Amino acid sequence: MAFSLPTLLLCGVAYLGVLFVLAYAVDRRWLPRAVAHHPAFYVFALGVYATTWSYYGSVGFAAEHGIAFLTIYLGVTAAFLLTPVLLAPLLRLTRNQQLTSIADVFAFRFSSQLAGVLVTAIMLAGILPYIALQIRAVAESTLVLTGGGHDPRPLAAAFCLVVAVFAIVFGARHVTPREKHSGLVVAIGVESLVKLGALLIVAWVAVDLAFGDLGGLSAWLAEHPERLEGFYDPALEGPWLSLLTLAFAAAFLLPRQFHMLFTENRSPRSLITASWGFPLILLLLSLAIPPILWAGIALAPETDPDYYVLGVAALSGSQPLTLLAYLGGVSAASAMIIVATLALSAMTLNHLVMPLVKSLPHQEPDLYATLRWTRRLLIVMLIVLGFAFYELLDRSGTLVAWGLMSFLAIAQFLPGIIGVLYWPRANAYGFLAGVLGGALIWLDSVLLPALVGTEPFFLLGFPRAPADETALYGSATFWSLAFNGVLFVSVSLFTPQRPTERQAAEVCHDQASPVAAGALEAASPAQFVVQLTPVTGEEAARKEVAKALGDQGLGWGESRPDRLRALRDQIERNLSGMMGPMLARMIVDERLQLDRSARTALAQNVRQIEEQLESSRNRFRGLAAELDRLRRYHRQILEDLPLGVVAVTSHRRVVRWNTAMEGLSGISADRALGSRVCDLGAPWAETLERFLAAEQAQQHHDQATLPGGDTRWLSLHKTCIRESGLGRTGDTLVIIEDITPIRRLERELAHSERLASIGRLAAGVAHEIGNPVTGIDSLAQNLRDETDPELVRESAEAIVEQTRRISNIVQTLIGYAHAGAADERRPQPVNLRELVDEARRLVRLSKGGRRLEIDNQLPAELELPGDRQRLAQVFVNLFSNTVDACPEGGRVAVSARLVGDRAQVRVVDNGPGIPAETLDKVLEPFYTTKPVGQGTGLGLPLVYNIVSDHGGEFSITADSGGTTAWIALPLHRAGPARDGQEPSEEVD
Repeated sequence: MAFSLPTLLLCGVAYLGVLFVLAYAVDRRWLPRAVAHHPAFYVFALGVYATTWSYYGSVGFAAEHGIAFLTIYLGVTAAFLLTPVLLAPLLRLTRNQQLTSIADVFAFRFSSQLAGVLVTAIMLAGILPYIALQIRAVAESTLVLTGGGHDPRPLAAAFCLVVAVFAIVFGARHVTPREKHSGLVVAIGVESLVKLGALLIVAWVAVDLAFGDLGGLSAWLAEHPERLEGFYDPALEGPWLSLLTLAFAAAFLLPRQFHMLFTENRSPRSLITASWGFPLILLLLSLAIPPILWAGIALAPETDPDYYVLGVAALSGSQPLTLLAYLGGVSAASAMIIVATLALSAMTLNHLVMPLVKSLPHQEPDLYATLRWTRRLLIVMLIVLGFAFYELLDRSGTLVAWGLMSFLAIAQFLPGIIGVLYWPRANAYGFLAGVLGGALIWLDSVLLPALVGTEPFFLLGFPRAPADETALYGSATFWSLAFNGVLFVSVSLFTPQRPTERQAAEVCHDQASPVAAGALEAASPAQFVVQLTPVTGEEAARKEVAKALGDQGLGWGESRPDRLRALRDQIERNLSGMMGPMLARMIVDERLQLDRSARTALAQNVRQIEEQLESSRNRFRGLAAELDRLRRYHRQILEDLPLGVVAVTSHRRVVRWNTAMEGLSGISADRALGSRVCDLGAPWAETLERFLAAEQAQQHHDQATLPGGDTRWLSLHKTCIRESGLGRTGDTLVIIEDITPIRRLERELAHSERLASIGRLAAGVAHEIGNPVTGIDSLAQNLRDETDPELVRESAEAIVEQTRRISNIVQTLIGYAHAGAADERRPQPVNLRELVDEARRLVRLSKGGRRLEIDNQLPAELELPGDRQRLAQVFVNLFSNTVDACPEGGRVAVSARLVGDRAQVRVVDNGPGIPAETLDKVLEPFYTTKPVGQGTGLGLPLVYNIVSDHGGEFSITADSGGTTAWIALPLHRAGPARDGQEPSEEVD
């Protein structure tokens, strides 16, 4: 059965056109998202591994080497069975760092542009024969169906042209790995389904055509036992281990496999599905090979064993089946070329083209379009080079020989990838030496002999007979990988590892970003745009910053240093996916600079470090695990402390905000950490700023009105944070205690003390009120018989005067006894002289107070801000103590002077003084020297608290000539209070 060339060409183009329409429909979201993103398409898309080698060449390989053909599938199955320890870690690394190729992985891990260049060069040299294999298979299969007689080169060139167009349309639409080629994945998945279905149908038809059914096949094999013996003998003789190793490496290191496995992966769960789904697909493919082989031997079509699939289909006489078999081969070839050139173009752009450009073409209006068209040009160049290899390579060999040539080149990266994942000590020198050593053996033993017909220079047991290709590849695999591994390990052990390599090794091992040293110079995302614009252009810079902000869940108003550092890292990762890790790092280091000369406090990085430790906790062992447990214990102490804990850097950035502080302030740790103190909002910004600005104050009492209107009293303490061996860091630790319940208790105690004072004044009050009442009574009696108008008027005025006197006494007592809401009232100007006179009147209401002489020497103009009622209690308590200490002839002098921004009030009595042994205790609550029932021990402590609440200082000195109370009160309430300090020498 023969087909015309235009018919086959039209069918191939129409088939690829249908796939393009399907891919376009997916990209335009005409299909439901649940269908387009179904894991089944991802699993079938991995079937791009099965190229024309698997579709056509496996039959030829089985004809020559029997069951050894299974190694190509078993090696891949082994790799996917190791998904948890091999593929999953690679997926996490590539997703986290936006690495799009194996060259990106090595360039990132070894922090070496040369590593990326070398890997890309070897990858190109290794994959181009594989592309040539697909071109050859399509051309030769076309000749099989057209009856031969044509020059295959025009056919190959036409196929290259068609595939180049579809590769550009399919794959070069996006330039960043975040923009997945969903249409491409679905189209490649459908292609895999077509070639799998075609191969299984051909196998079923082959059995039916040659043997009638499976029973007939069994009977034929029984009649020809040499066929089974020849099929199974290679299981004992062939280089199984070498072939399994090559297939194992190709399963995830081939550019097309790496691209589909990692770059196009949407969810780690899809990889779990693929770990069993893809080996199942390979099993179905492999089951079709032996029946087709034995049917071809029995039917003897006029084709090589490589093309028994087409020959058997043609012998069936069914044109649809023959076209389906042909399109299955076209699917296998076109899928491989499209995905491979897509992956190689990105790799070549990042590691061969970009390093040659000193600066990016930012003068271009659209950076993305520039990169996209460059990749399209590279795709065309790669297909042209593949055609050139097709012309140069010896086409007398089997398809498998060309495929093994590529597999052996890719296998040279196997020691390196194991080092990336599991050997942190590996360095760039060892990797480069190993890859170069292995690649030289591959070049000498496999590639050059195939290209120019040379003999291997390094014999090393390589067979000279070209027909023994499995033995050749067995020896080449062993020696190249052995030489590669020995060089990799030995050179890494005997050469130093650079700091950047150590950081990258930690990232590869722990899957966390390194903590870069230095302070970020940019202070906002907008400044990121400005700094990136000279390199990428303004539009691209704004888009990349916007993408990174979206990835991190941040806004354009972000200013927290730790979040800006995370934004910088995200921009680097995003650029890495578009331009390669080394160029991305160079751009970010050059444009988004860190000031590495400035000392950066550990506290600025504490959140990032803790996040990394949190994600790495399951990897710690031994002493490291114990240290991490100790760190967590100490950290939990701070979190569970019932006091608010705030750590602030020297630049006023919050780096610790514990759970108690969240509850007290209503501000979450996520919002507070990294923020400037001034951005915390009222009242915490003002409270903390005021306290931190007071350099000498280590303790401070402050009042804060929360947004809901609730007023809280706070006790603040601070200390400088020191770093072992470095002294002060400039950072500050603040402890905040809510003392509102204590203040309320103190207020109640003060009220109780006032009531007790009123009780002690009761007798005097009765006397003071009794006199005017007696006078009023007498005047009223006289008025009954008085007729003289002038005397009546004078008596009435006298009565009014006496009632006013009574009213003043009562109002004074009421004002003094009232508990009030002192903590909630705003300070008002208080005339200090009038206040002392009021206190004198109150004290003189008592029997003992009438004997006390109070000399008020305060100036009439002296006014201070404060609570009049509470300040009055200060002087009442002091005067009452003098009354108790001086039974007869007591005298008190009150004077004041201005010292700086404070008024210092001096209250001196002529009592016996306070003994030295009790002087330090008189300010303690409930301490009293009076007999039981005559004192509460709260008088002087209340004085101290009231003065402190007003931002002042209170102290007592005593000698045999009397006691002196020192009261220093601020003239203005601006600035923090300075509790607990002794008066200065000037005051004393």
